[in-house]
Amino acid sequence: MSLAYPQEVPVVITKKKCCKDRPRCKTCPLVLKRLCDVGLAERLGERSDAREFTVAKKVPKKVLKAARAR
Repeated sequence: MSLAYPQEVPVVITKKKCCKDRPRCKTCPLVLKRLCDVGLAERLGERSDAREFTVAKKVPKKVLKAARAR
């Protein structure tokens, strides 16, 4: 599953660890945390270490690009 088409994939499971790529990959935990801070994603589960997120139907390209930046 990928974040490239969030209309079709509302639930995303993050990777366990960031791979330190440039730009960050779309399933990086930090990218989804940044989207969560902006309000475009929401963490599923009550634990703070849960790896499942629901992503908004349409994530603007500028916002996704900013979240993936190093």
